[in-house]
Amino acid sequence: MQGNSLQELYVEQLRDLYNAESQLVKALPKMAKAAQSEALRQGFEHHLEQTNGHVDRLEQIFSAMDESPKGRKCAGMEGLVKEGEEVIKEQSSSDALDAGLIASAQRVEHYEIAAYGTVRSFAKFLGDNEAVDLLQQTLDEEKETDEKLTELSKEVNARAMDAAQAAETEQESEEEGASRPPQRSKRAKARSARA
Repeated sequence: MQGNSLQELYVEQLRDLYNAESQLVKALPKMAKAAQSEALRQGFEHHLEQTNGHVDRLEQIFSAMDESPKGRKCAGMEGLVKEGEEVIKEQSSSDALDAGLIASAQRVEHYEIAAYGTVRSFAKFLGDNEAVDLLQQTLDEEKETDEKLTELSKEVNARAMDAAQAAETEQESEEEGASRPPQRSKRAKARSARA
């Protein structure tokens, strides 16, 4: 970034967000496909629609400033997306997959909430009231998505915990059974008594 004005910083931060949202447009379908829960899958699909709207709003802001939205890579979002991909690989056969997907998605939402809050404040200081309104709409949607993920996590986390406890109980039963001598059936016992 050249220069040091708030306007230049504002434009660079908007470009960073534009790239972040563009990365999410590619990542959300993968997360939706991996989701085990129908509600979570639908949530990711709904947020993909919202994210496309976020991209459109950013393009409106750039158009009004006669600036290009391109030219910056959002390393923060790139890292968050990679972490989400790792969750899918590591938990793909686990009941905890959806819990991991929610955790990854909430990290993304918190990152975006911070970023949109910052650029909205910049827009306000710079007197760009149209951008303030557009950025506030997106900020509100990001907060709403985070709240929905929190609600959904209560059910998903409980299900993952129940599955883990059931697997642990089953494993303990198998280990217990392996340490006992094999039980003979009543018929086998009767045969050996007659012999």
